[in-house]
Amino acid sequence: SGNDLDLASLFECPVCFDYVLPPILQCQSGHLVCSNCRPKLTCCPTCRGTLGNIRNLGMEKVAMTVDFPCKYAASGCEVTLRYIQKPEHEETCEYRPYSCPCPGASCKWQGSLDQVMPHLMTAHKSITNLQGDDIVFLATDINLPGAVDWVMMQSCFGHHFMLVLEKQEKLDGHQQFFAIVQLIGTRKQAENFAYRLELNGPKRRLTWEATPRSIHEGVSSAIMNSDCLVFDSAIAHMFADNGNLGINVTVSVC
Repeated sequence: SGNDLDLASLFECPVCFDYVLPPILQCQSGHLVCSNCRPKLTCCPTCRGTLGNIRNLGMEKVAMTVDFPCKYAASGCEVTLRYIQKPEHEETCEYRPYSCPCPGASCKWQGSLDQVMPHLMTAHKSITNLQGDDIVFLATDINLPGAVDWVMMQSCFGHHFMLVLEKQEKLDGHQQFFAIVQLIGTRKQAENFAYRLELNGPKRRLTWEATPRSIHEGVSSAIMNSDCLVFDSAIAHMFADNGNLGINVTVSVC
């Protein structure tokens, strides 16, 4: 409501314009500054007085009754919520920026959903993009030592999917492979699709079927929870041909 927005504006940090949320500390004259900016300051940004460690319990009580806008309100999020619920919502807010979906932490790019594909095509030109809903993802040299990622793009049904095969090496030298598909799109869009990963060998077949992840969620939590196609190096070698592993990838509309 307008009243909540008026109240929320009283909690604006004079430095970064984010909200000052409990525990709320004030200077000797009663001015507030947020907990992120406070360690960087030597005096109050409003009156230049000493900051001290005075809690403003009155403002903390008021903060508990106010519905604050999401920090992605400027990007279109209309949700307002109590400060205690803000961090959890903002972590998964559909309006938060997208990160580069390539595995590994080397690329720090962030932007809107419609900028993801142009970013991949300019900054990650080496990624192969295959057309069609039924393709073969060929991972070469699966015997490479250490942790390795293989990435490929698949375009079908007017959408782009990223296929990821990740090899992890445990402390005891045991190797595990994780294969997963993610949609360059929202979680809601991802729910409209299903994917199947299949390893085929002589008289053997290993299959995994699931809903693709949205790149907004990323794949690290799915890999951590083994919510993907998981196999060890013995199985990889069973299906590999001269150190290369072909994974059949089929995407379908639900």
